[in-house]
Parts: sequence; structure tokens; C-alpha cells
Amino acid sequence: MLPSSRRLDGAWMKLDDQGHLPADQLSADIYDSWMRCITLGLDALRPPSPEVVDAAVLRQEQQRCSLVRGLALAEMHTLHQQIAGSNFMIAFATAEGLLLDIISDSSFSDASDAACLRAGSIWTENVCGTNGLGTSAFLKRPIVVHGREHFFARYNNLTCVAAPIFAPDGEVAGILDASSDCMSRQAHTQALVAMAATQIENGLFREQHRGHILIAFHNRGEYLHTLSAGLLAVDKDGQIRAANRAARVLLHGLPASAGRRFADVFRARFSDFVDEGRRKERQRLEDDVGSQFVATIENTRQFPMAHRAPAPGPTPPKDTAPPFVSADPRIAAIVQRVAVAAARKMPVLIRGETGTGKEQMARHAHAASRRTGAFVAVNCAALPDGLIEAELFGYTEGAFTGARKGGSQGLFKEADGGTLFLDEIGDMPVTLQAVLLRFLDDWTVRPVGGSKREVDVLLVSATNADLDDAIAKGRFRSDLLFRLNTLEVTLLPLRERSDFAEIARHLLQKIDPSIELSPDAIERLARRDWSGNIRELRNVLARLSLNEDGPMIDAAAVDVLVGPMDRERPASRPAAGESLPTDLHEIQRALVLSTYAETGHNISKTARQLGISRNTVYRALRGKQD
Repeated sequence: MLPSSRRLDGAWMKLDDQGHLPADQLSADIYDSWMRCITLGLDALRPPSPEVVDAAVLRQEQQRCSLVRGLALAEMHTLHQQIAGSNFMIAFATAEGLLLDIISDSSFSDASDAACLRAGSIWTENVCGTNGLGTSAFLKRPIVVHGREHFFARYNNLTCVAAPIFAPDGEVAGILDASSDCMSRQAHTQALVAMAATQIENGLFREQHRGHILIAFHNRGEYLHTLSAGLLAVDKDGQIRAANRAARVLLHGLPASAGRRFADVFRARFSDFVDEGRRKERQRLEDDVGSQFVATIENTRQFPMAHRAPAPGPTPPKDTAPPFVSADPRIAAIVQRVAVAAARKMPVLIRGETGTGKEQMARHAHAASRRTGAFVAVNCAALPDGLIEAELFGYTEGAFTGARKGGSQGLFKEADGGTLFLDEIGDMPVTLQAVLLRFLDDWTVRPVGGSKREVDVLLVSATNADLDDAIAKGRFRSDLLFRLNTLEVTLLPLRERSDFAEIARHLLQKIDPSIELSPDAIERLARRDWSGNIRELRNVLARLSLNEDGPMIDAAAVDVLVGPMDRERPASRPAAGESLPTDLHEIQRALVLSTYAETGHNISKTARQLGISRNTVYRALRGKQD
């Protein structure tokens, strides 16, 4: 419960007038914090100047904390969406109180009380007095600091909710904070911040113990993939390497600490448990005092059955860094969230405009999952209505007229052990939606004319459609959406990304490593709308790479091909909807010839206007004569 402003006013008055604190007017945590501030020699009415590290130190700390920071950024974006209203800021700091990242709305960023809240600022108690970040870092537990509970008056119109993030070894890995003005505070914010911190902790646990067998368990099956599930990391010999906080609570009193054995805790042979986990997604597990759990092995395909030789197959990739640019922190956060979800075999739904890279993100999910099976992409809009089940689930020989000799295993079986990517899920026929929903109930397929068989796939879907509108109009099933979007992410359109320059250079490097973009060319390109997003930019860069005037593409070359933003497309160029030459050389030659006609057949003027050499104009004219 938040303290009354009257009691806080009284505490402030006694501190100001008498130089001491009334213990009965402050909570124990706030009282102790204020006493620490007084002991440090801080004056409540004369706060010291904010301390901010230089950019190099900030970058170094961000790099040092890259893993926990990536996980934190993902949760920060989720928190920012969950906390309704305005005047909110979500922040992540190191265990020492150095602020690394901030996500806030403009109303909070512009507020005078937020002037010191920026990346690189230090929020320890000895600098900023009693505050959410600094006090949580000192106490190593969650805390709410509301209004005048702050030691310094400059922060008295803030409410700060902070929680520490613990690494698997028990050390504090960072601090998560949600701050708002006092009028915008929400009662559920504390619970949301605590849940986000737990999510990050579980992500750290899974990453640190990726090489071990990861067991998730709970006494209620519906909670198996929630934050309340226990996590155990066990090596291939059955020795427990670590247990998360939830596991220690669920196994209270049992020897589940590092160094003990699986058999010390559960009434099951470890080898039998692992083998059963490869056959079934879930199984029953009983601990040594008779408590019943539902358990699953999250990464069982990384390990062979205990009594068999390892199955042959490609080695899972060690490096799951995406093969695309993700320098924008918002995209980096999505990349991290998708990787964690894929490793846990959680269905992922990727939304975004056409050309934003949804399939690339799906392939990143497949790589991050460490699954050894194939990546199978299915265009839902292109599946023939009458043969949907046969295409997806396969069929036996002679199952229907025209069936292939020997039958077909189907796309779902083809993806067994790997990833099934359902592209254009919003255009999926209603008949297919019902079929897919049945599959998601038990993860089994029944080939046409055959018998049921289980498949193990990571399911990733993508769409550029408005699924909420499709549900409202009866074109998409809401129950199916809830099964597909355990994790839902939305890729930013290119025009909103902060890493446009990096994307452009990356794409051009793949097209022709010998060509570069000048800064003014990048600036000119960045001003365009890019309705086709990255795919459109790639095509434009491919055409620009045909420039024969040297290895550097400048702004003039961009204007020649795509036109400057501040003038309309010349009438001599094809308008939208008209046919365009399909050969890139022909596109460039057509532009040269049209400009040559506009300048009254003046070669010098044509070259100057297009920013190309006279030789390029000559070559275009010779091509016309040929």
C-alpha cells in the first residue's frame, strides 16, 4: 500500500526542521534508505549534479551486458505495451545502477522531472538518493518508491517500480524499472515488472544451460509453459547443474541443488525419463515425497536416447546471430525474443508489412531453435482448396485419383524435427484453418488413406493482414489465432527503422561488394517512403549497382533512378501501373534516352542532369541504334 502524503509531509518537515527522521511515518525500507542517504552526507534540498558516463563507457557496459540487455529490451517493449496510458518510462540498468536503455513516451521524455533519466546516467543511492533503481540495487529485491518517498525533492512527482534481475548463479544481473508521474501510476505495474524480471531470469537460465538437458515442470499442466514453471538443468549423466527459483519452491525440502542427482529428487530413472521425453512432449513425474508433476524436456532433440547411439544428422548451428541487420534496438529486442521462444518450441506469429523480412525472421527462429530438421515454408494462400489435407498431411498410394505412386509424406512430416513456416496465414482458407486447429490439439497428422503419426515441429506463422479485422468479419478463427501467437512480434516498416544506413550497406554488399553508397546517397534513399520495404530497397540497390561511373553511388545517381523526393516523377517516365522494362540495363538506358530527348538531344546536358559520364550516354545511344 502506498503511504499517505500527509505522513510523508510530516516526515519531510521533521527532517527539514529537526534533522532526524520519524521511523513511524515511513516504511522500513524507505526509512532505512533515507538513513543511508543522511549517513552519506546527502542534503535532501541540495541534490548533487547528476552523474553521466561518457559514450565510450556506456557502449562498453552495453556490450558487457549484451545477453541480459537483449532479453531486457524484449521485455521492456512488452511492458511498454502492457502499461496503458501516458507519462511512462521503462528502463534497464546494470546491477550497479548505470542506466543502459530507456523506452518512454514523448510526454514522459519531455517532462522536467525526467531530465536526468537518460542512458549513461548513474542512479545509485549515493548519487540520486532513495529511488527505485538505486534502492532496489542496494536491497537486491523489488521496491516501489512513490512521490515524496524519494529522498530528493526533484523526484517527488515520480512513482518508480523496480525489480532486480538475478543471474543463474544468484548474482544481480541488472535492474528493471517502470517509472511514471504520480498521477499515472497503476496498481498492477509492480506485478508486471516482477513478471518481466522473472521472464528475463528464465531466459538467462536457458541461455547459460543451453548445453544441458532443460526440464520444465509444474504440478498443473496448464502452467507448464508459464513463468511459474520450474526449470532444472541436468547434464547427460543425470547430475543437476542448476534450478531456477520456481523449481526450488516446487521442490521445497528436496535436494535439488547443483551437484545432486536427478534420482535424489524424482522417482524415475533418468535415462528412462529422457527416452520417454523424446517420444512424448509431456510426461508424468513424481518427486521423492510423492508430489505429482507434469514435465517436458525443452531441448530433447539436442541429446540422443540414453541407450542408443546418436542419430546421424547435421550439427545444430552454434552461432544464432541473425544473417540480417538488427542494429535498431527495437528489432534487436524482437530478434532476442524470437530466439528464446524458438528454443522453447513456442509458436511464433510474425506480423509486418510486405517486404519487412518476415521469412528471414522465421529462418532466424529455426536457427535459434537448434533443431536439426528442415525449414519448410508453406504459402497458405497458394494451397489448392481440394487438396489441402493431402498437401499438408500427405497421402498413401492410391488414396485418390491422381495420387503419386508411393504416396507423399506431406509438408508437416517433411518438417518433422524442424520448423514449419506458414506464410500468409491471413489468407488461409477457412477449411485449412479447421484442419490446422485439429493438428494443434495433439500434434499428430493422418495422411489421406493412412493412420495417425506424431510430428515434432516448431510452428512459425507470418502475415501482413489485419487478423483482428479478419476475425470480426468471420474470415479467420480466433481460437486458431490464440494457438499460433504464443509469441507475437511485429516487424517495423523500413521507413521507421533507425538502422536504414546499415541495411542499405548490407544489401549492397551482397549485391556487389565493390560498390559503395555515399552518405548523401543514403540520406536521399532514407527520405523515401519504401512501401515495399526491404525488398523494394534491395531491388533499387540492384539497379543502382549498374551505374558505370565508378564504385561510388552518389545522390545524383539515386535521383536519376528513383527521382528526388522534392519533385514529381517526370511525365516521360512510366507511371504507376504501366509496364516497366524488366532488364536492369534497359531501365537505365530508357532513363538516359528520355532525358536525352528532354534536353533537345544535348549529350552534355543529359550527362550533367543525370549525373553520369558522357560515355554512358554514348553507350545508351549506340544501344538504341543497334
